Amino acid sequence: MKTTVDLPDALLQRVKIAAAERRTTLKKLVIEGLEHVISSPEFVDTVRGEALARFRRGFHLGENPLSREAAHERHPVS
Repeated sequence: MKTTVDLPDALLQRVKIAAAERRTTLKKLVIEGLEHVISSPEFVDTVRGEALARFRRGFHLGENPLSREAAHERHPVS
């Protein structure tokens, strides 16, 4: 999938040089960097911790909970 990312000129220049030194493409270097970040223990722990905190807080589903019957009512589709 194609996407557009706006990078500061100085950073883009450094990344192009790094890619050339490694004899790889800018695309491959960006993919490696993103994979490194999202697989790091710090990132995983943060995301997991936030998800668990949301789960423990529960979800506010409104003031009047539905009965089982109301939840399973069928309504015609328009």
